[in-house]
Amino acid sequence: MTFTLKTSALALMTAAVLGGPVLAQDKVTLRMSTPASETDQRSVALAEVFAPAVSDFATYEPHYNASLIAQGSELEAIASGDLEMSIASAQELATFFPEFSIFATGYVHQDAAHQVAVFNDALMDPFKKTVEDELGVKLLSVMYLGRRHVNLRQCPDEVNVQTPADLAGVNLRMPGTDAWQFLGKALGANPTPMAFTEVYTALQTGSVDGQDNPLPTVVDAKFFEVTCQVALTSHLVDLNYIAFSKEVWDGLTPEQQEAVQAAADAAAESGRQAQLKKEEDLVSFLTEQGLKIYEPDLKAFREHVQAQYVGSEFAQSWPEGVLEKINALGN
Repeated sequence: MTFTLKTSALALMTAAVLGGPVLAQDKVTLRMSTPASETDQRSVALAEVFAPAVSDFATYEPHYNASLIAQGSELEAIASGDLEMSIASAQELATFFPEFSIFATGYVHQDAAHQVAVFNDALMDPFKKTVEDELGVKLLSVMYLGRRHVNLRQCPDEVNVQTPADLAGVNLRMPGTDAWQFLGKALGANPTPMAFTEVYTALQTGSVDGQDNPLPTVVDAKFFEVTCQVALTSHLVDLNYIAFSKEVWDGLTPEQQEAVQAAADAAAESGRQAQLKKEEDLVSFLTEQGLKIYEPDLKAFREHVQAQYVGSEFAQSWPEGVLEKINALGN
């Protein structure tokens, strides 16, 4: 007998003895830990769309800026039963399951709509099943984080990024996983692993030359205060997955599971549209802040980055034919 059934049975017995109404079942608490800020579009979407949609049976409890669980440890916390939800990257999942590195490969996803098509396609089923079976984590939906660009302290008269060769010797902060570090090298830079919470100070002091993130993150984290330029490399159409405890999921009723899934999809769509709109508006804002923004030779970057993956250890872990299926879902 599950906890839910035990609770319901106890409520019925109590009502029978007291002659009163059936007691309401206790709500499940869904703790969300994320390194993102409270104003991040993913955070806003989950708080304003997901939380109200599940409020009848669940209490959504967000923890921002990695204040509950250290960045990079969220999936392990879900697996151990110490956390119910997180926002997980493909790069993080690749540390457990190398085949996920395909979703963190430069220039694989074409745009936000392509991300959704890939996530909802049958090609994702084996990936999702592996995460559920081996880690106890259910991937509910895909969230659009944005197009990642190169953001540098140096101004274009010092470093003008037109091709990968122009990033030679540039210490570019990248998250610390192997997949991220490989992408940094593929871009032509010297990737430097560093926690997100340390990046602003590192840019300010010159410990790193730059960082790569979507424009909304550049603004949310105020990186524009300590940088001079953004080269619109669009090297990764980045994503996060809404990660949910499989144990908690299995303890929900079918109706509650349906509500959680619908809420996650709605939150993801809300955040996606807000992020796309924000990206449109931010080029002019950052220009007003004094940053130089320009588009380099994307063809040169695309060809160079893709070539780096051919024959690499990451490509070896990709299931046969999956890349072709992903490409076929694009424009």
